[in-house]
Amino acid sequence: MDIWLDGAKVRVDVARALGKGGEADVFDLGGGRALKLFKPPEHPDFTGLVAEQDAARHRLDEHQRKLRAFPSGLPARVVAPQTLATDRKGRLVLGYTMRKLDDAEPLRRFGEPSFRRAGASSARVVKVLCDLHQTLAGVHAAGVVVGDFNDLNVLVTGEADAHLIDTDSFQFGGFTCSVFTERFLDPLRLPGAGQALVPTRPASEPSDWYAFTVAVLQSLLCVGPHGGIHRAKGPTARLTPAGRVAQRITVFHPDVQYPKPAFPLRTLPDALLHHLVRVFVEDQRGVFPLPLLEQLRFQACPSCGVEHARSACPTCQPHATAAATPVSSARGQVTATALFSTRGVIVHASVEEGAPRWLYHADGAYRREDGRVVLRGPLDPSLRWALQGDVTLVGRGGRVAVCAPDGTPEVLGVDAPGGHPAFAANARHRYWATAGGLWRDGVHGPERIGEVLQGQTRLFVGARFGLGFHRAGGLRGAFVFDAERLGLRDGLSLPWPAGPLTDATCVFDGALAWLFLAEEAAGRTRHHCIVVGADGGVRAQAVAEAGEDSWLGGPLRSGRCAVGDALFCATDAGLVRVELGNGRLEAVRGFPDTEPFVDSGCQVLLSRQGLLVVGRQALTTLRMA
Repeated sequence: MDIWLDGAKVRVDVARALGKGGEADVFDLGGGRALKLFKPPEHPDFTGLVAEQDAARHRLDEHQRKLRAFPSGLPARVVAPQTLATDRKGRLVLGYTMRKLDDAEPLRRFGEPSFRRAGASSARVVKVLCDLHQTLAGVHAAGVVVGDFNDLNVLVTGEADAHLIDTDSFQFGGFTCSVFTERFLDPLRLPGAGQALVPTRPASEPSDWYAFTVAVLQSLLCVGPHGGIHRAKGPTARLTPAGRVAQRITVFHPDVQYPKPAFPLRTLPDALLHHLVRVFVEDQRGVFPLPLLEQLRFQACPSCGVEHARSACPTCQPHATAAATPVSSARGQVTATALFSTRGVIVHASVEEGAPRWLYHADGAYRREDGRVVLRGPLDPSLRWALQGDVTLVGRGGRVAVCAPDGTPEVLGVDAPGGHPAFAANARHRYWATAGGLWRDGVHGPERIGEVLQGQTRLFVGARFGLGFHRAGGLRGAFVFDAERLGLRDGLSLPWPAGPLTDATCVFDGALAWLFLAEEAAGRTRHHCIVVGADGGVRAQAVAEAGEDSWLGGPLRSGRCAVGDALFCATDAGLVRVELGNGRLEAVRGFPDTEPFVDSGCQVLLSRQGLLVVGRQALTTLRMA
């Protein structure tokens, strides 16, 4: 595709796609610049979607005037349009260039328990929020409203530099912000009935500060104001998400089951908790009091490891100790046996041919299950891991180090779409994507398995086969490959979500792969499960709203373990068994006796000893009669 910048023709390379949003695609232009191109009505993502096509047409029409009138003098952290991208005659605005942010993490990551456990400390979160507070205040001082303030429109670089992106949706002059994200939507913008989460009042500075307060709660405690599950008592029916918002049934309400993976409310000081209640329950609005953030001082409990901003740990006795020897306990038909515990943090775990492998961080170093040091240094949430026997693979950006017990680490150059190094491993091989090819380690050196889209391929592998995909610009593609043979089967027809993907993960067993995708669409997050066979055929699919009380509504990376044609899913109420049959996925049985031993934030793997539950500081095996 060709576009023009300041009268100069520029060729857009799909292989240099940086990301895909609901309204636009973003490409790397080099030289520290990125190009955002708005999707036209005929874009493949809108095929068969009449409403989305109409919205794209209206959006393009408005941007012809809005982008030419974009205000100047905004804070430095605002990633504003630099040069308009047009057609050859310079009349039709197709998009714009902007600063490219390298090594950036969306603010949403700081609200994920796994990311926090991997080294994103509460102290760092506070710095990010203070920086973001200053930028938001500066935007308002310039007479501009963000409008769609959410955790994907804030990118964090370095230690705590919080940048506002997607600024073309800002509200200024006579241009209103028509888009919104449900989890950050101010209830005071809604009609009183509470039947649907669709605003009827325009965005404003107070609604921006409400959304900022949502970001504070979510980033510090890993739960939003309307998170958890509403467990209505008595004859009262459980409320819909819209009903909860309308009636202010928040995580502070006694009928709401607080999510187990989230940090406890009482880890925050009373002054901050009282302000959160006033905003989310009592509808107080206004500028967020910055001193409530600046005065936070977090410390890690020496017993349980939980970070808190109080004089003493609110979740345990100050001098309690972790179990040092295996302990078994039983509940009903379930027996749980402690396999391993640490005062540090379990970072990664896998099972090879029935044998558990794990990596944990303690005493300033990453260590394998035998205590052997793999890498010294503090916890770093930007690292990606894979285990293969006693070999440890660690990736960051476009490099993967292969660390064997003896010898100098081997370094692989890999693609890193969206910051995810494209590598994976099973018991026999390691696999990686680079330079337009998919590779694996062979007896006589690297072997090329097949061709993939350079710089855009996500990769997963099981014991028998692997699965990969790419989505770049208007291109979509997926493939499978045998774990032992060269060659791949591409051109798979998967039921792709129309909106941008914010996360992806996959679990395997035998000849099935269970692919999980998180999609951001129409102001909400949806989770998709697509079951793919080793032959590339789609066996079944399912969709759920993120946050709903179901096996698919929990965190995308929550514990899900494939066993033949079934999937065991960890929820806060215990394990749930989902079965594949007749092209459908159905939750057929719950295991409430497992409730004390699992939660929606743990990992679940199948080992010889039973189901292996991977928690923050402990590994536990479960046997069910």
